[in-house]
Amino acid sequence: MNALAVQNALEQIGVDTRVQSAIPMASVCEPYIRRRAERHLEKGRIVIFAAGVGSPYFTTDSGAALRAAEMKCDALFKGTSVDGVYDADPKKVATAKRFETISYDRVLADNLKVMDASAVALCRDNNIPIVVFNIREQGNLARVLAGDGVATIVQSEGDA
Repeated sequence: MNALAVQNALEQIGVDTRVQSAIPMASVCEPYIRRRAERHLEKGRIVIFAAGVGSPYFTTDSGAALRAAEMKCDALFKGTSVDGVYDADPKKVATAKRFETISYDRVLADNLKVMDASAVALCRDNNIPIVVFNIREQGNLARVLAGDGVATIVQSEGDA
């Protein structure tokens, strides 16, 4: 449902999109086929991936990281209810410190709740930066994409 809502919003502003789902739902979207997704991207369409990897025991974070690796994405954007990665839960700890950048290894070693460990490791292994931002703040995705919004970038140690 979320993928279809995003598709609808983008198409209302004139953006050509396709939704591909890991779980077949032929009446509402295409099945996920990597080569077809690549072809859509080559034609300038935005491809919205739905239903994670389509298997139990894998989170949608893992699905996003897998698709980002398969599509050779430059970055993975993770919209959450906070404006980045903190050393503690900012909703519970008033003194929690937000990071501008942080390494994949620190996120994993400190068990920071950015994404599940499999997703973070997959991004690390494929050198895909993770940009964590607050999706609940209106217009924030556009600001983050433009380089003006508040976010944390999870990346390699040398880059962090």
